[in-house]
Amino acid sequence: MTSSLLTPRRRPRVGTTGGGGAAATGSTAPTRILDWRDPLVASLLDGIEVTADSETVRRIETLRHAHRRITEAVRPVYSVQDERPVSEVLRRGRGSCSQRLAVLEAVARATGVATRVRGLLVDGTFWYPRFPRLRRIVPDRVLLAWPEFRLDGAPSASWLAVSELFGSLEELSDGIDAGFTNSGSETLFEALSRTAIDWDGATLCPTSGAGCDLSAYVVADLGHFDSRDELFARHGQTLCPVARVLAEPVMGRHRAA
Repeated sequence: MTSSLLTPRRRPRVGTTGGGGAAATGSTAPTRILDWRDPLVASLLDGIEVTADSETVRRIETLRHAHRRITEAVRPVYSVQDERPVSEVLRRGRGSCSQRLAVLEAVARATGVATRVRGLLVDGTFWYPRFPRLRRIVPDRVLLAWPEFRLDGAPSASWLAVSELFGSLEELSDGIDAGFTNSGSETLFEALSRTAIDWDGATLCPTSGAGCDLSAYVVADLGHFDSRDELFARHGQTLCPVARVLAEPVMGRHRAA
């Protein structure tokens, strides 16, 4: 059993889109969360030099290098403040998967790559392996802002989901590694570099490993938004304000493991 008492009252019903859509064009502009003009964001790019035959490949390689640096620089914790600015996350040196994804988005925008997010409501049971003794207080649905990148600069360009930053879902699900279990020391952010994170049921998973196809956990697809700021403004964060205030002092320092 999961808890619905901790979530915002305005959470949309299952099956609704809440106004998001594929027409979201994304942006490179800074936002309150994606404050990429802060020097700490620029420092993540220091020393990254990528040579490639095409601009698209160069941008992908830059984002891959940035992902690795974020993994090293930002310690994974269970912070519940999804609207925390990227600069503050970097100053603290710790952050949730959502906050670390926001850092990657900020880096992308700083290099001229437009980003947007897809809003997904994920069943709280997906996080049961993380909290085996606290299942009763796990929210019934968790709001996930899943980034996408427009790599060639054209408004009509196709979008690359963060789950395909290190290869197509088919390639990532075809390896010998197991899928993502959401248990142990590996986080969702880190797993992106080695296995498929498939929210749409588009892949087959290794027969001996955990699932790559996570579509069974998706309660509702809220569509696309120009920024995570817009998504959270429209649908709220996973926890209501009171729950965030009470939980953050503990969860914001508790290492994800």
